[in-house]
Amino acid sequence: MAHVEIMNETTLRLTLGLEDAVSMIRIAQREQATYAQEIITIYEKMPVFEFTHFCFYAYDSARLFERVLEMDPKTYLSFSLDAPDAFFYALYGGMAALYESSIELVQQTNAATAVSTETDVNVHA
Repeated sequence: MAHVEIMNETTLRLTLGLEDAVSMIRIAQREQATYAQEIITIYEKMPVFEFTHFCFYAYDSARLFERVLEMDPKTYLSFSLDAPDAFFYALYGGMAALYESSIELVQQTNAATAVSTETDVNVHA
């Protein structure tokens, strides 16, 4: 389980393990429509960070991360993350498995939003 250690009023130390990556993947799979854009971002951007140096906050992809922590580390001025390489590689593999279907979900949502917006414009014209 994720371990959150409050070092002082401004600093956290977060420790995650392989089981936390599995939890994140399971949540992402169960609530894929909610996390589809994050799944896409994590999958596409992890290689940029050589996987094990990935920063969830670099691309606004931290909701799933925060869900596993059950808190928001941004309320502190700084935090460190300790996790084995297996955490990052497992997370990447899980996001890879959900990537294509997440793209489809985002495209469907965007298409539905476009139709809704078009209908609203036509109604108000």
